[in-house]
Amino acid sequence: MIPERWVRWLATLMLGLVVISCKTLPDASALPEQARKASPTIATPDGNMPPQQAAQLLQQRWANAGTDLKMLAVLEEQATGVPLIAGNRVTLLFDGPATMREMMAAVRAATNSINLETYIFDQDPIGLQFADLLIDKRRQGVVVNVMYDAVGTLGTPQAFFDRMKAAGITMLAFNPVNPTQRPGKWELNNRDHRKVLVVDGKVAFTGGINISSTYANSSFFRSRQKPSQAGHQKVGWRDTHIKIEGPAVATLQWAFINNWVRQAGGELPRANYFPLLQAAGDKIVRVLATEPDHDSSIYKSLLLALGEAKKSIHITQAYFVPDQQVIDALCAAARRGVDVKLVLPGVSDHSLVFHAGQAFYDELLESGVKIYQLQVAVLHAKTAVIDSAWSTIGSANIDRRSFIHNYELNVVVMDPAFGRDMESAFNEDLRDSKEVTLAQWRKRPLKDRFMEMIGRMAEYWI
Repeated sequence: MIPERWVRWLATLMLGLVVISCKTLPDASALPEQARKASPTIATPDGNMPPQQAAQLLQQRWANAGTDLKMLAVLEEQATGVPLIAGNRVTLLFDGPATMREMMAAVRAATNSINLETYIFDQDPIGLQFADLLIDKRRQGVVVNVMYDAVGTLGTPQAFFDRMKAAGITMLAFNPVNPTQRPGKWELNNRDHRKVLVVDGKVAFTGGINISSTYANSSFFRSRQKPSQAGHQKVGWRDTHIKIEGPAVATLQWAFINNWVRQAGGELPRANYFPLLQAAGDKIVRVLATEPDHDSSIYKSLLLALGEAKKSIHITQAYFVPDQQVIDALCAAARRGVDVKLVLPGVSDHSLVFHAGQAFYDELLESGVKIYQLQVAVLHAKTAVIDSAWSTIGSANIDRRSFIHNYELNVVVMDPAFGRDMESAFNEDLRDSKEVTLAQWRKRPLKDRFMEMIGRMAEYWI
């Protein structure tokens, strides 16, 4: 049994180390509180939409929103410098099997180019199937470029990537582990955590799913079979991806190419990467692609949305180790009557991160935030829906690594209809989750509290 005074002493020491050693996130008090203009900027393939036309479009699209989306959109633009993009079709994809089917179907239909950016690319049944498909498309004359993170793929044999390269696919290992492979620009701690696939410059995919049989293993989401009926069936992974068609695809394409150029990956093969894109739907989105120590736009966007929430904040998060500003925003929202619910892991593939996230439960629960732990799957989704109208889906976790050290990409969808779909998904996750009560949480063993402190300290150090 660890004495409680030791736990308190370690907490004090940890806080001191954090204060003197860690990089900081943007100050929430510096975020805009007042909108400097009436309507946000809306980008189109023909340039920015005239303000009057933009105002009319937003009045039409956001008439049934439960929050002032127009003001939130302006504040978000002021904080991030990123405009909205109109005219998109956005399709929610749940879990690996559905996502892989859609991605592979898009790749099979490719006629010009395929750009893939992924953190993990495993040599397993899904990885081999995807690699074979890319090789087949390259043999058909389609330009194929693959950028994979060097740390995320440490367990993947180099021969796996060499085979694709020998087939004519342009390959790039992001931030190699060996410093001699990128002299003068070795950035071991900065990882490419994005998951982006762009096909023919016309359809794009992004979210939390890597190219791996592990992440493509289905959970019980939307399954008629209840967990209790599943017996000893292997636990799947709960994740979320989106498919985008329309003008916003060009922004994801640009993010891929910009990352490639920053890595000095050489000139990309010639292809029509930016075809003329017409409106494909009615969704208005904002694409936030972040880089280490740069603009923290995903973090700023989240803080603003939390601060503007009027009715509900529903977050599904795989690796939840928030900083104090996010904690304060969640607690403040709960205290002003907002329904704040978090679906967090009940089981995890990262023990330290799992325990680090739990170090914040006391403060959240005391403020009225409701916490649920998903029981029947390994949670890997990174999504949020606020006031059933503002949604975010992407690769960024709510932790310092995503906000400070990684290259991440999230898409914000500002649309009440899409928000309702997100709420439906969130409610299904609640069905398979167990609520954590304050009374139960206060009875947890001291050894668990000790692990929470160690996990939190590790999170700040790495």
